[in-house]
Amino acid sequence: MKILVVEDTQSSLQLICEIVSQQGHVPIPCQDGTAALELFKAERPDLVLLDVMLPDLDGFQVASRLRQLETHGDWTPIIFLSVLSSDTDMARGIAAGGDDYLFKPISEVVLNAKIRAMQRIIQMRTSLVVLARRLDSANQELRRLSSVDGLTGIANRRQFDETMEREWRRTLRTQGELALLLCDVDHFKGFNDRFGHQAGDDCLRLVARCLAQTLDRGGDLAARYGGEEFAVILPDTPLEGALFVAERLRQSVAALRIPHPDSPHGHVTISIGVATLVAHRETACQCLIRDADEALYHAKHQGRNRVAHLPIPVTG
Repeated sequence: MKILVVEDTQSSLQLICEIVSQQGHVPIPCQDGTAALELFKAERPDLVLLDVMLPDLDGFQVASRLRQLETHGDWTPIIFLSVLSSDTDMARGIAAGGDDYLFKPISEVVLNAKIRAMQRIIQMRTSLVVLARRLDSANQELRRLSSVDGLTGIANRRQFDETMEREWRRTLRTQGELALLLCDVDHFKGFNDRFGHQAGDDCLRLVARCLAQTLDRGGDLAARYGGEEFAVILPDTPLEGALFVAERLRQSVAALRIPHPDSPHGHVTISIGVATLVAHRETACQCLIRDADEALYHAKHQGRNRVAHLPIPVTG
Protein backbone atom coordinates (compact mmCIF):
# COMPACT_ATOMS: atom_id res chain seq x y z
CA MET A 1 0.00 0.00 0.00
CA LYS A 2 0.95 3.63 -0.45
CA ILE A 3 0.65 5.35 2.92
CA LEU A 4 0.66 9.14 3.30
CA VAL A 5 2.43 9.96 6.61
CA VAL A 6 1.68 13.49 7.84
CA GLU A 7 3.84 14.37 10.88
CA ASP A 8 5.40 17.75 11.67
CA THR A 9 8.21 16.40 13.84
CA GLN A 10 11.12 15.11 11.74
CA SER A 11 12.13 12.36 14.17
CA SER A 12 8.57 11.04 14.51
CA LEU A 13 8.09 11.25 10.75
CA GLN A 14 11.23 9.22 10.13
CA LEU A 15 10.27 6.60 12.75
CA ILE A 16 6.76 6.08 11.38
CA CYS A 17 8.06 5.88 7.80
CA GLU A 18 10.51 3.18 8.87
CA ILE A 19 7.74 1.17 10.54
CA VAL A 20 5.65 1.47 7.38
CA SER A 21 8.56 0.42 5.16
CA GLN A 22 9.36 -2.60 7.30
CA GLN A 23 5.86 -3.91 6.68
CA GLY A 24 6.37 -3.72 2.92
CA HIS A 25 4.41 -0.53 2.36
CA VAL A 26 5.49 2.66 0.58
CA PRO A 27 5.56 5.73 2.86
CA ILE A 28 4.88 9.20 1.43
CA PRO A 29 6.33 11.62 4.02
CA CYS A 30 4.85 15.07 4.64
CA GLN A 31 5.19 17.68 7.41
CA ASP A 32 2.23 20.06 7.01
CA GLY A 33 -1.43 20.03 6.10
CA THR A 34 -1.23 22.02 2.87
CA ALA A 35 1.40 19.72 1.42
CA ALA A 36 -0.64 16.72 2.59
CA LEU A 37 -3.62 17.86 0.54
CA GLU A 38 -1.49 18.30 -2.57
CA LEU A 39 0.20 14.91 -2.13
CA PHE A 40 -3.17 13.26 -1.61
CA LYS A 41 -4.41 14.62 -4.94
CA ALA A 42 -1.20 13.65 -6.74
CA GLU A 43 -0.52 10.23 -5.19
CA ARG A 44 -3.97 8.95 -4.19
CA PRO A 45 -2.61 6.93 -1.25
CA ASP A 46 -4.34 3.85 0.12
CA LEU A 47 -4.09 5.01 3.74
CA VAL A 48 -3.36 8.26 5.61
CA LEU A 49 -1.57 8.47 8.96
CA LEU A 50 -2.35 11.99 10.15
CA ASP A 51 -0.90 13.99 13.03
CA VAL A 52 -3.40 16.33 14.68
CA MET A 53 -0.89 19.05 15.60
CA LEU A 54 0.45 20.57 12.37
CA PRO A 55 2.08 23.96 11.69
CA ASP A 56 -0.60 25.29 9.33
CA LEU A 57 -3.92 23.42 9.22
CA ASP A 58 -4.68 21.08 12.08
CA GLY A 59 -5.29 17.41 11.38
CA PHE A 60 -9.05 17.72 11.82
CA GLN A 61 -9.20 20.36 9.07
CA VAL A 62 -6.98 18.26 6.84
CA ALA A 63 -9.16 15.17 7.31
CA SER A 64 -12.30 17.11 6.49
CA ARG A 65 -10.75 18.47 3.27
CA LEU A 66 -9.43 15.04 2.30
CA ARG A 67 -12.98 13.70 2.45
CA GLN A 68 -14.09 16.52 0.16
CA LEU A 69 -11.40 15.54 -2.36
CA GLU A 70 -12.69 11.98 -2.60
CA THR A 71 -14.92 11.26 -5.56
CA HIS A 72 -18.25 9.45 -5.20
CA GLY A 73 -17.69 5.87 -4.05
CA ASP A 74 -14.05 6.41 -3.01
CA TRP A 75 -12.81 5.93 0.52
CA THR A 76 -9.31 6.30 1.96
CA PRO A 77 -8.83 5.23 5.62
CA ILE A 78 -7.51 7.99 7.91
CA ILE A 79 -5.82 7.12 11.20
CA PHE A 80 -5.11 10.05 13.54
CA LEU A 81 -1.88 10.15 15.54
CA SER A 82 -2.08 12.57 18.47
CA VAL A 83 -0.92 13.55 21.93
CA LEU A 84 -4.48 14.80 22.53
CA SER A 85 -5.98 11.89 24.41
CA SER A 86 -9.38 13.04 25.68
CA ASP A 87 -12.61 11.45 24.61
CA THR A 88 -13.66 14.78 23.12
CA ASP A 89 -10.55 14.90 20.90
CA MET A 90 -11.16 11.36 19.70
CA ALA A 91 -14.82 12.11 18.94
CA ARG A 92 -13.79 15.26 17.07
CA GLY A 93 -11.34 13.26 14.97
CA ILE A 94 -13.96 10.69 14.00
CA ALA A 95 -16.46 13.46 13.20
CA ALA A 96 -13.88 15.15 10.96
CA GLY A 97 -13.63 12.01 8.81
CA GLY A 98 -11.13 9.87 10.67
CA ASP A 99 -11.49 6.10 10.93
CA ASP A 100 -9.24 5.46 13.96
CA TYR A 101 -7.35 7.45 16.59
CA LEU A 102 -4.01 6.43 18.12
CA PHE A 103 -2.38 8.15 21.07
CA LYS A 104 1.27 9.14 21.08
CA PRO A 105 3.80 7.82 21.76
CA ILE A 106 2.91 5.36 19.03
CA SER A 107 3.35 1.65 19.70
CA GLU A 108 4.91 -0.09 16.71
CA VAL A 109 2.89 -3.23 17.44
CA VAL A 110 -0.39 -1.32 17.67
CA LEU A 111 0.35 0.75 14.56
CA ASN A 112 1.16 -2.36 12.51
CA ALA A 113 -2.03 -4.04 13.75
CA LYS A 114 -4.13 -1.00 12.80
CA ILE A 115 -2.55 -0.83 9.33
CA ARG A 116 -3.22 -4.54 8.76
CA ALA A 117 -6.82 -4.11 9.93
CA MET A 118 -7.35 -1.19 7.54
CA GLN A 119 -5.74 -3.18 4.74
CA ARG A 120 -8.23 -6.01 5.29
CA ILE A 121 -11.10 -3.52 5.26
CA ILE A 122 -9.80 -2.02 2.00
CA GLN A 123 -9.56 -5.47 0.43
CA MET A 124 -13.06 -6.44 1.54
CA ARG A 125 -14.45 -3.11 0.36
CA THR A 126 -12.72 -3.50 -3.01
CA SER A 127 -14.24 -6.97 -3.37
CA LEU A 128 -17.68 -5.59 -2.51
CA VAL A 129 -17.30 -2.74 -5.02
CA VAL A 130 -16.28 -5.19 -7.75
CA LEU A 131 -19.21 -7.45 -6.84
CA ALA A 132 -21.62 -4.49 -6.82
CA ARG A 133 -20.41 -3.40 -10.25
CA ARG A 134 -20.83 -6.91 -11.62
CA LEU A 135 -24.31 -7.10 -10.12
CA ASP A 136 -25.22 -3.71 -11.58
CA SER A 137 -23.91 -4.79 -14.98
CA ALA A 138 -25.88 -8.03 -14.75
CA ASN A 139 -29.04 -6.13 -13.78
CA GLN A 140 -28.59 -3.76 -16.72
CA GLU A 141 -28.17 -6.70 -19.07
CA LEU A 142 -31.23 -8.37 -17.54
CA ARG A 143 -33.27 -5.19 -18.07
CA ARG A 144 -32.00 -5.01 -21.65
CA LEU A 145 -32.88 -8.64 -22.34
CA SER A 146 -36.32 -8.22 -20.79
CA SER A 147 -37.06 -5.47 -23.32
CA VAL A 148 -35.63 -7.21 -26.41
CA ASP A 149 -37.41 -9.70 -28.62
CA GLY A 150 -35.48 -12.95 -28.51
CA LEU A 151 -35.95 -13.77 -32.18
CA THR A 152 -35.47 -10.46 -33.97
CA GLY A 153 -33.28 -8.49 -31.57
CA ILE A 154 -35.46 -5.38 -31.66
CA ALA A 155 -37.80 -4.14 -28.91
CA ASN A 156 -40.36 -6.68 -27.72
CA ARG A 157 -44.06 -6.25 -26.95
CA ARG A 158 -43.35 -5.34 -23.34
CA GLN A 159 -41.01 -2.55 -24.40
CA PHE A 160 -43.56 -1.40 -26.96
CA ASP A 161 -46.31 -1.20 -24.32
CA GLU A 162 -44.09 0.71 -21.87
CA THR A 163 -42.89 3.13 -24.56
CA MET A 164 -46.42 3.66 -25.84
CA GLU A 165 -47.70 4.53 -22.38
CA ARG A 166 -44.75 6.86 -21.72
CA GLU A 167 -45.08 8.68 -25.04
CA TRP A 168 -48.83 8.96 -24.58
CA ARG A 169 -48.36 10.65 -21.18
CA ARG A 170 -45.73 12.95 -22.65
CA THR A 171 -48.05 13.86 -25.51
CA LEU A 172 -50.75 14.69 -22.97
CA ARG A 173 -48.39 17.25 -21.43
CA THR A 174 -47.05 18.71 -24.68
CA GLN A 175 -50.23 18.42 -26.80
CA GLY A 176 -48.03 17.11 -29.60
CA GLU A 177 -49.06 14.49 -32.14
CA LEU A 178 -48.19 10.83 -31.69
CA ALA A 179 -48.03 8.49 -34.68
CA LEU A 180 -48.19 4.69 -34.75
CA LEU A 181 -47.45 2.32 -37.64
CA LEU A 182 -48.58 -1.30 -37.55
CA CYS A 183 -46.79 -3.46 -40.10
CA ASP A 184 -47.63 -6.97 -41.27
CA VAL A 185 -45.46 -9.24 -43.43
CA ASP A 186 -47.63 -10.10 -46.44
CA HIS A 187 -48.51 -13.76 -47.12
CA PHE A 188 -46.19 -14.88 -44.31
CA LYS A 189 -48.02 -18.16 -43.72
CA GLY A 190 -47.36 -19.15 -47.33
CA PHE A 191 -43.69 -18.27 -46.91
CA ASN A 192 -43.47 -20.44 -43.78
CA ASP A 193 -45.32 -23.34 -45.40
CA ARG A 194 -43.03 -23.32 -48.42
CA PHE A 195 -39.64 -22.72 -46.79
CA GLY A 196 -40.12 -23.90 -43.21
CA HIS A 197 -40.02 -22.18 -39.84
CA GLN A 198 -36.26 -21.63 -39.81
CA ALA A 199 -36.46 -19.65 -43.04
CA GLY A 200 -39.50 -17.86 -41.63
CA ASP A 201 -37.52 -16.84 -38.55
CA ASP A 202 -34.67 -15.63 -40.76
CA CYS A 203 -37.15 -13.58 -42.77
CA LEU A 204 -38.56 -11.93 -39.65
CA ARG A 205 -35.04 -11.11 -38.44
CA LEU A 206 -34.19 -9.44 -41.77
CA VAL A 207 -37.43 -7.45 -41.82
CA ALA A 208 -36.99 -6.36 -38.19
CA ARG A 209 -33.41 -5.22 -38.80
CA CYS A 210 -34.51 -3.36 -41.90
CA LEU A 211 -37.27 -1.51 -40.03
CA ALA A 212 -34.97 -0.53 -37.16
CA GLN A 213 -32.16 0.62 -39.45
CA THR A 214 -34.46 2.66 -41.67
CA LEU A 215 -35.64 4.78 -38.74
CA ASP A 216 -33.24 7.71 -38.36
CA ARG A 217 -34.57 9.56 -35.29
CA GLY A 218 -33.36 8.60 -31.84
CA GLY A 219 -36.82 8.72 -30.25
CA ASP A 220 -38.50 6.43 -32.78
CA LEU A 221 -39.04 2.80 -31.78
CA ALA A 222 -39.45 -0.32 -33.90
CA ALA A 223 -40.83 -3.31 -32.01
CA ARG A 224 -42.07 -6.79 -32.70
CA TYR A 225 -45.78 -6.58 -31.99
CA GLY A 226 -46.53 -10.28 -32.29
CA GLY A 227 -46.03 -13.09 -34.82
CA GLU A 228 -45.23 -11.45 -38.17
CA GLU A 229 -46.50 -8.03 -37.03
CA PHE A 230 -44.29 -5.10 -36.15
CA ALA A 231 -45.06 -1.70 -34.67
CA VAL A 232 -43.29 1.64 -35.01
CA ILE A 233 -43.84 4.51 -32.57
CA LEU A 234 -43.12 7.98 -33.97
CA PRO A 235 -43.31 10.70 -31.29
CA ASP A 236 -44.14 14.28 -32.33
CA THR A 237 -45.04 13.22 -35.86
CA PRO A 238 -48.07 14.48 -37.84
CA LEU A 239 -49.85 12.30 -40.40
CA GLU A 240 -47.85 13.61 -43.35
CA GLY A 241 -44.56 12.72 -41.68
CA ALA A 242 -45.85 9.33 -40.54
CA LEU A 243 -46.94 8.47 -44.08
CA PHE A 244 -43.52 9.45 -45.39
CA VAL A 245 -41.78 7.18 -42.86
CA ALA A 246 -44.21 4.34 -43.55
CA GLU A 247 -43.54 4.51 -47.29
CA ARG A 248 -39.78 4.46 -46.67
CA LEU A 249 -40.20 1.36 -44.53
CA ARG A 250 -42.34 -0.36 -47.13
CA GLN A 251 -39.82 0.37 -49.88
CA SER A 252 -36.85 -0.69 -47.71
CA VAL A 253 -38.37 -4.11 -46.98
CA ALA A 254 -39.26 -4.59 -50.66
CA ALA A 255 -35.68 -3.68 -51.59
CA LEU A 256 -34.43 -6.66 -49.57
CA ARG A 257 -35.76 -8.82 -52.40
CA ILE A 258 -36.35 -11.82 -50.15
CA PRO A 259 -37.74 -14.45 -52.58
CA HIS A 260 -41.41 -15.32 -52.00
CA PRO A 261 -42.88 -17.34 -54.91
CA ASP A 262 -46.34 -17.38 -53.32
CA SER A 263 -46.55 -13.60 -53.27
CA PRO A 264 -47.90 -11.78 -56.36
CA HIS A 265 -44.80 -9.57 -56.13
CA GLY A 266 -42.34 -12.48 -56.06
CA HIS A 267 -40.62 -11.23 -52.95
CA VAL A 268 -41.44 -10.40 -49.33
CA THR A 269 -43.43 -7.20 -48.81
CA ILE A 270 -45.21 -5.53 -45.91
CA SER A 271 -48.49 -3.73 -45.43
CA ILE A 272 -48.62 -0.77 -43.06
CA GLY A 273 -51.47 0.91 -41.21
CA VAL A 274 -50.83 4.48 -40.08
CA ALA A 275 -52.62 6.43 -37.37
CA THR A 276 -51.90 9.71 -35.59
CA LEU A 277 -53.58 11.29 -32.61
CA VAL A 278 -53.25 14.26 -30.29
CA ALA A 279 -53.65 12.83 -26.80
CA HIS A 280 -56.60 13.94 -24.67
CA ARG A 281 -57.47 12.96 -21.13
CA GLU A 282 -60.79 11.50 -22.24
CA THR A 283 -59.03 9.13 -24.66
CA ALA A 284 -56.45 6.37 -24.19
CA CYS A 285 -53.50 5.17 -26.22
CA GLN A 286 -55.59 2.10 -27.10
CA CYS A 287 -57.55 4.41 -29.42
CA LEU A 288 -54.40 5.03 -31.45
CA ILE A 289 -53.61 1.30 -31.58
CA ARG A 290 -57.19 0.57 -32.69
CA ASP A 291 -56.99 3.16 -35.48
CA ALA A 292 -53.62 1.84 -36.72
CA ASP A 293 -54.96 -1.71 -36.67
CA GLU A 294 -58.00 -0.66 -38.70
CA ALA A 295 -55.76 1.14 -41.18
CA LEU A 296 -53.62 -2.00 -41.49
CA TYR A 297 -56.77 -4.02 -42.23
CA HIS A 298 -57.57 -1.66 -45.07
CA ALA A 299 -54.02 -1.85 -46.46
CA LYS A 300 -54.29 -5.64 -46.59
CA HIS A 301 -57.84 -5.57 -47.94
CA GLN A 302 -56.74 -3.23 -50.75
CA GLY A 303 -54.12 -5.69 -52.01
CA ARG A 304 -51.21 -5.55 -49.55
CA ASN A 305 -47.73 -4.09 -50.11
CA ARG A 306 -49.13 -0.65 -49.44
CA VAL A 307 -49.64 2.04 -46.79
CA ALA A 308 -53.11 3.00 -45.57
CA HIS A 309 -54.29 5.50 -42.99
CA LEU A 310 -57.46 6.71 -41.29
CA PRO A 311 -59.70 8.24 -42.41
CA ILE A 312 -59.70 6.04 -45.50
CA PRO A 313 -59.66 8.23 -48.63
CA VAL A 314 -62.87 8.06 -50.66
CA THR A 315 -62.32 7.02 -54.29
CA GLY A 316 -64.57 7.07 -57.35
